[in-house]
Amino acid sequence: MTTQKIDIAGKLAGFTEHWAPRRIARVNDYEVKVAKVRGEFVWHSHEDTDELFLVVAGTLTIRLRDGDVVLGPGEMYVVPRGTEHCPAADEEAHILLFEPSGTINTGTAGGTRTREPVDA
Repeated sequence: MTTQKIDIAGKLAGFTEHWAPRRIARVNDYEVKVAKVRGEFVWHSHEDTDELFLVVAGTLTIRLRDGDVVLGPGEMYVVPRGTEHCPAADEEAHILLFEPSGTINTGTAGGTRTREPVDA
């Protein structure tokens, strides 16, 4: 990690894979990650932590069992711990995530979309 300023758009420009988070900073025991997303992820929850989504570009829909939350650039939503959710984007969207170190991206669901974040 660096003690320099971080160019979020530049970090996002450095990769093309969807649903593959890149770690761009650490804040105490938390990680700041960016990801490119398109299509639907998996329904999952994080039993021990909330999860913050901030949209940098595009539109992200966070599907919840009791209704959807639609986010545009500059908007964020915190999914409360234990809440089942499914992020989705019809077109490519760029997002920033803030969550405790070691949080598994697929939470309780596991499966082939589980990815360990790499440094951007």
